[in-house]
Amino acid sequence: MGLDNVAVQWPRTGRFYEPVAPAEFVDFAEVGRQVPRIAGPAAALAEHIAQTGTVRATGYTALVDLLLGLDGVLYATDANAEDEDPVIDPDGCAWVAGGLERFVVGHREYGEEVTFDSVTDVLRKAISAGRLADQQLRWLDGRLAALRDEDGLAPQWSFTLTELAVLASFYRRCAERGFAVYADF
Repeated sequence: MGLDNVAVQWPRTGRFYEPVAPAEFVDFAEVGRQVPRIAGPAAALAEHIAQTGTVRATGYTALVDLLLGLDGVLYATDANAEDEDPVIDPDGCAWVAGGLERFVVGHREYGEEVTFDSVTDVLRKAISAGRLADQQLRWLDGRLAALRDEDGLAPQWSFTLTELAVLASFYRRCAERGFAVYADF
């Protein structure tokens, strides 16, 4: 079983979190019909969100962790470590959405296909323009090296920019409507 990020009502009113009705995401189905043909994964993701109010997040975890600079973001490990439920609150959803949205904007010049190499280029460019660039670039090099396998091969990421924009939209919707995201694994 993989990781699902399920939109839930915030705050919880009883013992369990109540899932948000998929009707809150029904307009995502329209996004799925409008995306370019190359972005089939984006259409599939949008359709799944529209039907279930859920993101199958397993495939995105390493990328999101790299982009946001923490481990276990979509697993809500910070909350879990504090003996709390594995939930990303609405503010956390806004933070995840913001990081993804900034990445999408920064990646546009590299095209629709998102690979390990293109992610590296976008992050290097963004970090180089900031404060403490040398220190941050060394940190990035360590994170990138940790993602490589024992033979030094990079992960075989194959995302589309549109797919990541849809993913960001899910977390943005949750943030704007005051929903949390329950990490179900």
